[in-house]
Amino acid sequence: MARAVAINVAANTNQPGVRGPIRPDGSFEYVPIPESEPTTRPVPTYADLDLSVELPEGAKASPVHLDPEFAEYPCCERYTYGDPFGVKARPLLELDEGDYVFFYATLSTVGKPEREWIPPRWGAYVIGQFRLAREPIPGAEFAALDAEVRDLFDNNAHLKRDEFDAAVLLEGAADGSELYDTAIPLSGTEGATANRLVTELSSDSGKGPWWRRPMRFEQDGVEEILGLRENR
Repeated sequence: MARAVAINVAANTNQPGVRGPIRPDGSFEYVPIPESEPTTRPVPTYADLDLSVELPEGAKASPVHLDPEFAEYPCCERYTYGDPFGVKARPLLELDEGDYVFFYATLSTVGKPEREWIPPRWGAYVIGQFRLAREPIPGAEFAALDAEVRDLFDNNAHLKRDEFDAAVLLEGAADGSELYDTAIPLSGTEGATANRLVTELSSDSGKGPWWRRPMRFEQDGVEEILGLRENR
């Protein structure tokens, strides 16, 4: 029975000061957060990603923390993700090979929505997924792994930092991992209101700032999200 954890990622009103857009047809733009730590190797800038979203003045030259890494996205090679924070790492480390990680982001509505599930101003949406190719790797064990496995994560943002800081690393399988073309809503009629995917099928209550928290899903929730993805 597959399980999943949903993790909040991508740009927001704090970093870099703007959310990625969701368009009237439900398509969207994945905008990473800025890189906040020194790096030992070059990392992409916002300009390298050829984004359509209007960024704050001077942000285009800023380096980005391109994590999660989706194989089909600019400057990415495969499906990897790392996270330094225990609040996200702990539930992720409970997953097994073949389980799912859903990545969700807050997105700002642009234009007049053509889909009834797009809130008028902003909302939280699932924007991509990993089907895990292997068990999650605790950060403390990464250095002891075979070089062949470590090389799989060479392009991940946490491997480019001066100090490796990931508490968990994930590899998504090529079959079953993707950056979506059309978002799946977690918000209801207003951005701050959670829909039934959150309140009935996840571990979260949907109260308070639910759109910032990790959410656990059991088999029924996983199947519903995957079904929505197939029907988009």
